[in-house]
Amino acid sequence: MTHAASLPLARLPIQNQSQGLHRNTHLIRRKPWESKLQKGAHRSTFSHRAISSITTSRRFQHQQRNLYTAQTLMPHQPIVHDIFETKTGTYQYLVADPSTKAAVIIDPVLDYDPATQTITTESADALIMLVEEKGYSISRFLETHAHADHLSASSYLQKQILEQQGHHAPIGIGKRIGQVQQLFSKRYDISKAEYEHAFDTLFEDDQVFKIGKVEATAIHLPGHTPDHMGYKIGDNVFCGDSIFHVDIGTARCDFPGGSATDLFHSTQKLLSLPDETKIWTGHDYPPDGRDKPVPWMSVKHHRELNKHLKEDVSERDFVQMRMERDDGLAAPRLLHPSLQFNVRAGRLPGKTEAGHRFLRLPLKLGELEW
Repeated sequence: MTHAASLPLARLPIQNQSQGLHRNTHLIRRKPWESKLQKGAHRSTFSHRAISSITTSRRFQHQQRNLYTAQTLMPHQPIVHDIFETKTGTYQYLVADPSTKAAVIIDPVLDYDPATQTITTESADALIMLVEEKGYSISRFLETHAHADHLSASSYLQKQILEQQGHHAPIGIGKRIGQVQQLFSKRYDISKAEYEHAFDTLFEDDQVFKIGKVEATAIHLPGHTPDHMGYKIGDNVFCGDSIFHVDIGTARCDFPGGSATDLFHSTQKLLSLPDETKIWTGHDYPPDGRDKPVPWMSVKHHRELNKHLKEDVSERDFVQMRMERDDGLAAPRLLHPSLQFNVRAGRLPGKTEAGHRFLRLPLKLGELEW
């Protein structure tokens, strides 16, 4: 990654233009896969699925018995809604306790057009629509890390929830975000006042918290970035940018503080969980031969099928493979605006005396100099 502080900077104003709600949403309830290679089902940019973490046992085939609630079969398991944002390939999650309607939103996305520096909120507003439809009360927002490929909508949504539900829902992230903020605040000349205390909650490793009656745990998963966290909620882990679909493998590790060795150990932590645990990924980029995004696969599926993490892959082989792949990857398309927004927890940059808000973009001069 080019050190932005060492290059001339273009300062581009941000336009803020909310275009309302995209109402082409639908609700589909899906059973967990019954085969290792079942493909994910189609959904549009703002479509969503409500996927219960509880599956009725096959021996209860009678219709009346299939009406058993999650609490009857397995206490305190969440309902998971996955919402796929197609422009950045990002999975956003709305996770709720069915008994209390308390819910969290994980890694929400702001819509950003780099050609015009325009921010809109269709993706975030679709989340609000879903929250209202289900009658949920948002108790907090969870960020897995300071993303480099999309702008966080947590701060925008926090304001909407305060206005609509009357309470302040904190934004949480791992406690190591401070070192990431310090690094990128220097690169982009962000004042300390704009990033210090931007996040309301800094999770300790293995810190336990509640979503209604559902128990959740913050898990440190370094590798992609040093601050990276996952969130185990019931029998589900929201792993951010660590493990991807089995035909993609794992996330890149070439950002400052990233480490292929750390990522290997983080993936082994995830794969040591019980076979049936669902690992919900932060992104999906379907390769040739798979045309639909898939939000989760089980620990068992990853152990057997993940192209980077099969049981016969050694740490040495993984690290060598990951470093070689990362050497050939281009920088994310939204790298610079994303980092500047996300170290602020999704807050807008401060206004200049003229009333504008700016992001900094490094000029790519190559060998040119005059």
